[in-house]
Formats: sequence, C-alpha cells, structure tokens
Amino acid sequence: MAVIATVSSSPSSSSRTDAVLADVTQRVQRAGHVVVPIVLRDLPAQPLLHGHADDPDVAAAVSALDVADAVVVTTPVYKAAYSGLLKTFLDLLPQFALQGKVVLPLATGGSPAHVLAVDYALRPVLASLAPSAITPGWFVLASQVSLFDTGEAVIDEPAAEALREVTDVFLDAIAGAFLLTAPARAAAGSQAVA
Repeated sequence: MAVIATVSSSPSSSSRTDAVLADVTQRVQRAGHVVVPIVLRDLPAQPLLHGHADDPDVAAAVSALDVADAVVVTTPVYKAAYSGLLKTFLDLLPQFALQGKVVLPLATGGSPAHVLAVDYALRPVLASLAPSAITPGWFVLASQVSLFDTGEAVIDEPAAEALREVTDVFLDAIAGAFLLTAPARAAAGSQAVA
C-alpha cells in the first residue's frame, strides 16, 4: 500500500479538472492505496503568493507531499500552460521535493491545441523536482467532462478509457518502485524493532 498525494490546482470548486482527479482517485483507492488530497485553492493566498512555506497550512501541504510515495498532479490549462496556482505551489517546494516519488501528470483544457501542455509545460517543471519516474500523463478536453447541478460528473468513454490506461501505468510504476525498495524498507523496519 502506497500513500499517494493528489494535487488539485484548479481555482474553481466545481471543475472538470477535479472531476478527472476524482475518477483517478477512485481507481487508486480501489487498488488499495491511501490518498492524501492537497487542494491548492484552499491554501491561504497571502502566504502562498509570498512563498511562506512556514505558514501552517502551506507547511501541512508540503509535508503531505513529502511523506507521499507517489503524486498525482492535476491542472487546468490556461494560455497553453499549467495553472498559476500550481506554479506558485511548485515554486515554494524544495529542489528535490519529488525525489523517490512516482508522478502522474493530468491536465484539462478547452482546446486540443493545448494537448502538448502536459509534456512541454508541466513535465519539465515536475522533472526539475527529481522524481524517480514521471509516468505518461493525459490531457482531457473540457468537452469530454460533463458537470451537473447535482455535483455529479461524467467523463466520456474515450477519455475515461485513456485515464484508466494512464492510471494503470502509474499503479504499475508504484508497484515496481515498492519492489525495488522492499529490501531497504525491510532493513529500516528491522532496525526500528532492534
């Protein structure tokens, strides 16, 4: 069982980006992993914008990321790039904040013209934080996610299938990371008992 931090960077409380994240979160939980949500819009704006990582709420978000084994990062795409909210949060992280973690990048946007934002805008900044792996991400068109007044969201089957596939690759990468680190985890556990 892994601890997976999910980073929601949509400024809107009812967003297609969060609907995509909810879908992936359910798949991850069904696989037996613990999910720790980090909702950036809920962090206090002043400390976040000023890079005050010592603010209790901001520090709690950074700590949740630090203890996670893997991370799902979601963002709406604006102006062909990830959200400013996400940029602000990533900027205050330590240089190796994702070291040893498997990362799944996901984005939503209104136009297929922004499909490359995952690989050409988001992936490089995530890579700069030194994750052990960034699995293939996915871009979901806003038109593929229907939001209803009841709060329910429905993802079109082609997008849902693609999300299943990238989530499966992410889960396989986590399993592989756990297999590679099992001897180290076992050694750490036996030292703690001694």
